[in-house]
Amino acid sequence: MIRVLSSNIVSPLGDTLEQNYQALLAGHSALAPYENWHGAPERFVASMFREEQTEKLAVDGFTRFESLAIRSVAEALSHTDIDVSSPRTLFILSTTKANVEELGPVPDRDRAYLAPGDTARKIARHFGMTSEPVVVCNACISGVTAQLLAARLMESEYYDHAIVCGIDCQSLFEVAVFLSFKSLSPEECRPFDIERRGLNLGEAASTIIYGRCAGTEDGQWKLVRGCLDNDSYHLSAPSPDGDGTVRAISSALQAWDRDRLALVSVHGTATMFNDQMESRAIERAGLSSVPLSALKGYYGHTFGAAGVLETAVVMRALDDGYILPVRGFDEIGVSGRISIDNRRRETSGRSFLKIISGFGGCNGALLFSKEADIPGQRAADTVKPSVMHSVHLTDSSLNIDGREIPVAERGKPLLTVIYRNMLEDCPRFYKMDVFNRLVYVASQLLVKEESPEDRDDYRAVVLFNGASTVVADRKHIATVSGGEGFFPSPSVALFTLPNIVTGEIAISNGYKGETSLYILDRRNSPLMEQIVEATFAGSEARSMMTGWVDCTSEDTFEADIRILTI
Repeated sequence: MIRVLSSNIVSPLGDTLEQNYQALLAGHSALAPYENWHGAPERFVASMFREEQTEKLAVDGFTRFESLAIRSVAEALSHTDIDVSSPRTLFILSTTKANVEELGPVPDRDRAYLAPGDTARKIARHFGMTSEPVVVCNACISGVTAQLLAARLMESEYYDHAIVCGIDCQSLFEVAVFLSFKSLSPEECRPFDIERRGLNLGEAASTIIYGRCAGTEDGQWKLVRGCLDNDSYHLSAPSPDGDGTVRAISSALQAWDRDRLALVSVHGTATMFNDQMESRAIERAGLSSVPLSALKGYYGHTFGAAGVLETAVVMRALDDGYILPVRGFDEIGVSGRISIDNRRRETSGRSFLKIISGFGGCNGALLFSKEADIPGQRAADTVKPSVMHSVHLTDSSLNIDGREIPVAERGKPLLTVIYRNMLEDCPRFYKMDVFNRLVYVASQLLVKEESPEDRDDYRAVVLFNGASTVVADRKHIATVSGGEGFFPSPSVALFTLPNIVTGEIAISNGYKGETSLYILDRRNSPLMEQIVEATFAGSEARSMMTGWVDCTSEDTFEADIRILTI
């Protein structure tokens, strides 16, 4: 059984989970308007740390991002007695952009920037952790993905404990991304309301510590099971009827009695399309009468922290028998039937469902319960997949299923030549940045090797990476921090989300299985194998596209991927 041992939140509302919870009970929100913030030309509303809070939380030798993570993890650890130095204690960092505010438009302009994997290792080593950390970079669903990964790796008996920290900070980088998408509201967000105008940004660090324990005693929160999938619809818009979310809910709940649910913790971004999609998915999944919990009106959208923070808050509120008000909601503005209220409600329920969705078409759902009558989870079966096909593409070579293919070009032009000569027409190719072109070309070369009977519409896509999206990140920075003004481009900004590559594979091939991107500080084959095998064991996937994909410059890259089956 995977149990919650401890949790914490560091946010503009407080430095501990209890401080945050009491602030929410009092109806407090950290949302505030910002105008001409660091040169951003449009007014927006966000929940951000005040300068004095940042100074108080700073840890010598660490960036703002790292300091907040350390403070959150330290507080959560203080309520446990786990051995952090054990190789069976895993650290998972859930984040969208990590230390990106330290990145410059060109390498020599970097300050304290570290790639996400290096940042995770730095934080882990501060606590004396010896296992190799994992960064989950799955856009909005990163926090849910990280918790499910922790559960899977423990169920597969690779680890006994997992420290999951979800965190993102806001900088001009992130603000410019969402201004380019025209998705920020100039006023406080209004989830599911008829007058909603968009999302608010937020920053926070939240930690949940999990343990693999025997027995099913009552009174402790357990992560019962979860599901990830892709709706294979659009890179930046959800499927209108919530197909992916409905599948995730159905898989997470299975035969669980809906009447046992105290609430559904929703994403509730207050954007036009997300809230409409969630309402339709909730109705289609038979959850119309289950109360909703939506917390963006207090914290804003905290990106990689959202799935962890919202889970921690809901568990604490249900411990007191409360469903917190949906702040900002007044009049229903979605077509799906949902149970939503801007007043605090009481409940005796002892289980809940967390759902979330994000860019790249990804969706997730987790079922939590503190009831006693939950069947104990057995250790996951060991899964040893076999390789069907492989592609190894670098900036100067191409190998398909062990066959060396002669290439004349080098660097970025090589990708265009391969695309033109070996792949079918895809107009989106020319809109992609070099990292996405790399992964698209390599993945489609793999698919070409398959016979029709090998096709699997529910194939998982699990990729590993080291440099995140550093090439696209620098291009985006150049559009907002140079001397020529503020002109962020949505076509550039989209590719600063690392998991867009997995979404592109899903959409191009109609895959509706789970898609995830994990960032490591180095290529670590044993750890990658653990994650792949635990994903097979903990999901319904029977085939998977997986491997290492990395791009450090427009002319330096590698994709070493394969199709596996069990």
